[in-house]
Amino acid sequence: MPGTIYALANQKGGVGKTTTAINLAACLAEADARTLVVDLDPQANATSGLGERAGAVSTYDLLDGAPLADVVRQTRFQNLDLIPSQPELAGAVVELSQRGDGESYLAQALEDVRNEYEFIFLDSPPSLGPLTVNALAAADQVLVPMQAEYYALEGLAQLVRSIELVRARLNPRLRVGGVLLTMVDGRTRLSADVGEEVRRHFGDLVLKTTIPRSVRLAEAPSHGLPAIAYDRRSAGAAAYWRAAMELVDRRAENLVAA
Repeated sequence: MPGTIYALANQKGGVGKTTTAINLAACLAEADARTLVVDLDPQANATSGLGERAGAVSTYDLLDGAPLADVVRQTRFQNLDLIPSQPELAGAVVELSQRGDGESYLAQALEDVRNEYEFIFLDSPPSLGPLTVNALAAADQVLVPMQAEYYALEGLAQLVRSIELVRARLNPRLRVGGVLLTMVDGRTRLSADVGEEVRRHFGDLVLKTTIPRSVRLAEAPSHGLPAIAYDRRSAGAAAYWRAAMELVDRRAENLVAA
């Protein structure tokens, strides 16, 4: 059964997008699901957050025509592979815009490994530029990490419009697979109000699990570890485990429906 490709996307920075990518991936890998993370952000935070460095090859080389087998690497975590990023990836933005197939190059590159992984996560930059468009053109579903604040609602509406454009022009199978509320402070009314508003607009697309503000989640990347490896008893690690299991259930339901 082909794996499902998820683009982690939100043009607003600081919403926990990369944190979500590496932690969902780590939880699913621990649950014995073959999982791949593709770091499409020149900041390479998903790469360092898994304790890796780009080395000789990276997503830049993948988007420059290198075979995927030459750029994928095993991480220290069983069942979890990574295609790392590096700052030079920023140069791909110009190069992709000059190529006739620049918007769909990643989709072509990933087609050969869809049968090797159950879950493939594309961690895109906090913008709607060529790298994010490539992620959306390659993905089956978009996962939207969203900070529990009112400004995030405006950004979400813009992202949904962009998803519709990509679906119409490049990728008719693309759809929103889930909205995940992050940095939720259960002590404030604001988080509850934003959660209610998002659920009113997006209904069952919003995951039941929410990700709390957590010092341990913030500390883990500096150690090159996902939360379940850094402190599996922390509230953040437990929340990402629940979110990952929701994703498993949703994928199973979609496969049955298909």
